[in-house]
Amino acid sequence: MTGWRTIFMGTPDFACPTLQKLMDRGENLVAVVTQPDRPKGRGQKLMPPPVKELAEKNGIPVHQPLKVRDPEFIELIRGLRPDVIIVVAFGQILPKALLDIPSHGCINVHASLLPRYRGAAPLNWCIINGESETGVTTMLMDVGLDTGDMLLTRKTALDENEDITSLHDRMATLGADLLAETLDRLEAGNIVPQPQDNSDSCYAAMLKKEDGVIDWHSDARSVHNRVRGLAVWPGACTVMDNQVLKIFRTLVGNGSGAPGTVLQAAKGTFEVACLSGSLFLQELQLAGKKRLDCTSFLSGCPVSVGTVLGDPLL
Repeated sequence: MTGWRTIFMGTPDFACPTLQKLMDRGENLVAVVTQPDRPKGRGQKLMPPPVKELAEKNGIPVHQPLKVRDPEFIELIRGLRPDVIIVVAFGQILPKALLDIPSHGCINVHASLLPRYRGAAPLNWCIINGESETGVTTMLMDVGLDTGDMLLTRKTALDENEDITSLHDRMATLGADLLAETLDRLEAGNIVPQPQDNSDSCYAAMLKKEDGVIDWHSDARSVHNRVRGLAVWPGACTVMDNQVLKIFRTLVGNGSGAPGTVLQAAKGTFEVACLSGSLFLQELQLAGKKRLDCTSFLSGCPVSVGTVLGDPLL
């Protein structure tokens, strides 16, 4: 516990373990800042962000500015006299006027080994690009996009079949632990901030729906990586018999054939050829239908060998 007056800024599930860690440590949380409630689901009902729910359940005051740049909000934060602001997946860029308020700075928990994968979707892109290692970084925020001086990093191996769901949960916990260590070491005065090497940076752009489109004229490993990196949203997709088919889980095989051609589709085995190698489709969903494992899918939707899967944008 640092005893510092602390403001926490975060929005999605990913940020909740860090907020919980701060509460467990007994930090002096004077406020939580999160995004406004948003309409969700078919009924478009207004739903609170996960961070808001966690904060309110624990009696922490919550603020939900439409824009953190608004002078009224900046003055509100100034009036709270924070020693430190902790930021985890908040969702807005903080202006210099806000960054300058806390005496110990604004500390961000970023889900990559900076300077690699700056930007909105680092977890997804490190999987899509087939990285074998990733991690989390704590950094002092500046006005750039994830460009501030690094404080601490922690690495973790990335299995070739791990998807975004399990990686998200692991990294959220890893980030919370690293933030606790960062605060302790900052208070003890034994962290020397390290500038980032901009020449080693790459950008993890916000995901778009079209990122999920499968190009069967790619090697099997590349398609597999796209499937596991986009398993939550937007989902990897292709077309089968004029219907959109989403694919959520695959295994790499060594079959061969024309790209997109079904090589096997019986007894719980659904194999599709890529430019090199093949993919075993393990979990699938036709538009308007339930998400199913391969065996259940083929039982209700027989597929002929030789069927060619295509591009849903064509």
